[in-house]
Amino acid sequence: MGRKVTLATCSLNQWALDFEGNLTRILKSIEIAKQKGAKYRLGPELEICGYGCADHFYESDTLLHCFQVLKSLLESPLTQDIICDVGMPVMHHNVRYNCRVIFLNKKILLIRPKMLLANYGNNREFRWFSPWSRPRHVEEYFLPRMIQDVTEQTTVPFGDGVLSTKDTCIGSEICAELWNPRSPHVDMGLDGIEIFTNSSASYHELRKADHRVNLVKSATTKSGGIYLFANQKGCDGDRLYYDGCAMIAINGDIVARGAQFSLEDVEVVTATLDLEDVRSYRGERCHPHMEYEHKPYQRIKTDFSLSDCDDRCLPTHQPVEWIFHSPEEEISLGPACWLWDYLRRSGQAGFLLPLSGGVDSSSSACIVYSMCVQICKAVKDGNSQVLEDVQRVVNDSSYTPEDPRELCGHLFTTCYMASENSSEDTRNRAKDLASQIGSNHLNINIDMAVKGMLGIFSMVTGKWPQFRANGGSARENLALQNVQARIRMILAYLFAQLCLWAQGKPGGLLVLGSANVDESLTGYFTKYDCSSADINPIGGVSKMDLKCFLHYCVKRFKLTALVSILDAPPTAELEPLTDGKIVQTDEADMGMTYSELSVIGRLRKISKCGPYSMFCKLIHSWKETFSPSQVATKVKHFFRMYSINRHKMTTVTPSYHAENYSPDDNRFDLRPFLYNTQWAWQFRCIDNEVAMME
Repeated sequence: MGRKVTLATCSLNQWALDFEGNLTRILKSIEIAKQKGAKYRLGPELEICGYGCADHFYESDTLLHCFQVLKSLLESPLTQDIICDVGMPVMHHNVRYNCRVIFLNKKILLIRPKMLLANYGNNREFRWFSPWSRPRHVEEYFLPRMIQDVTEQTTVPFGDGVLSTKDTCIGSEICAELWNPRSPHVDMGLDGIEIFTNSSASYHELRKADHRVNLVKSATTKSGGIYLFANQKGCDGDRLYYDGCAMIAINGDIVARGAQFSLEDVEVVTATLDLEDVRSYRGERCHPHMEYEHKPYQRIKTDFSLSDCDDRCLPTHQPVEWIFHSPEEEISLGPACWLWDYLRRSGQAGFLLPLSGGVDSSSSACIVYSMCVQICKAVKDGNSQVLEDVQRVVNDSSYTPEDPRELCGHLFTTCYMASENSSEDTRNRAKDLASQIGSNHLNINIDMAVKGMLGIFSMVTGKWPQFRANGGSARENLALQNVQARIRMILAYLFAQLCLWAQGKPGGLLVLGSANVDESLTGYFTKYDCSSADINPIGGVSKMDLKCFLHYCVKRFKLTALVSILDAPPTAELEPLTDGKIVQTDEADMGMTYSELSVIGRLRKISKCGPYSMFCKLIHSWKETFSPSQVATKVKHFFRMYSINRHKMTTVTPSYHAENYSPDDNRFDLRPFLYNTQWAWQFRCIDNEVAMME
């Protein structure tokens, strides 16, 4: 009697609405799974159309093209003699569901709709889908005629059913159902289902991977079983990076795992496991006849076996240790993979970054360099897709990247945009870093453009504004800083569009931004300055994490130029120097430190604190450092800055999502942008508390 099964799960770099490319990657994963001896192949959530289609899910075209791809899959010789589990939207009784379509040998076995939708963070599934609200209920679904012609089926089972083969039973979960307190795998395990599958589109956040792994391990620790986790990977068209981590677990142990960050478009993870290990584990720990009172799952019987009769000599996979990346490694790898996907899919020829010599722009530069390191490694390891993409981006079919610095020279242009307020120190820091990473570095002076703009203003008004240091008002001082910052943005785009043209090369460059998540939170940047770019790899990362990341880059990439950058105080360099030295610093301008901002940002978003609740928490956590009145001053100052500048979030550059306290206005942090900045009622509550305490 067969008892050992070989199962396959995968991570695919799907792209929203790229039906042809998505089909190719799905077929390749099935082919690899069969080559490894698997009889069941699980793919990511909504893999046929891509998870990030957003409002395109409303379009009938999206549903039509998904069924066309499904038809191609059913007809392909590659899908024969293996159970294929693919994801796509399906409309049933005029209701749109996020579904798994499970088929074998040109027959659809089951369509399983998602029951618990993700509607938090960046997820808005309730906007496009309805949850299947009938547990353990299955009904008939009438297939489109194009599918009927292939399967010779008129209807197929649709609902919360499970698949019963000749040797085992398989049940499905979809992404958020694993994270839910009422996960289906609990009831399925008690009803005798031995194999659980989870198709996900789970995106990267710093320090999140261990939560995902622990949930998978926990799912089979409680009641035994085999758990397959599939995930999307890469940038499928927006701010998110899906970070793979396909894995297989049995009885609480991970036995096979894929990479979290990789340039491989298709990664298949397989494991051979003994079903008797599940049965033995459950025989000691679970008593479903005593604990399970629900209606049993409807089993869809399938004349197919995942095991072979003669499997005595087939070795089974043993537990593996999961080594997690440090946050610094995650910043180095995740945004770099995201940048590479964005570059190769946008059709552009590289990146341009205004490099100021500060922590933020240096972090963006180091992420590009890390991207080049990963590309060279992938090419060395024989990744033909990466090599083909590089050759297309640099417009040279004979080019093979070997050295990251040399590749950086092909893909990356940096420019230092000096003004009369810039110091020699920052100019040299930018130059030294550019030299070490190998970018094409430009030195540009913007004074002529600034004077030209002010000349136009003076000609019209008869006034010439002055900096505060020269006797000007606060309004003049701010306007003079903003005009410098905005001219830098205009020049960045000019050079990005024409830099390669001037060298006789085709294509244009994507402009990179470098505002961190804390600056976005307080609005400490000029609207439409160099923070306005095409994309921003660090917009979801805190200043404190960026500093740790640069320390990591000093050791990992031997970028010693970063040492002086880390030692220097953060500054915008928009106000006049004193004796050639910088007097303006970011933290003085903001009225609080970056470490304080990180705490406040987490309280605002993650802990859902308004001004009063934030004050009540901080008087305890900061009691060793600040008095209640000082805490009140900082909280009020933050909320004034935040509310005055919130409008800047409506135009902020699309940024890599890395932090769960990001203020990104697009989807993640939905708030007004016109506030009553007095916060009269809220601040009065704080004042009353301070009065009673002091």
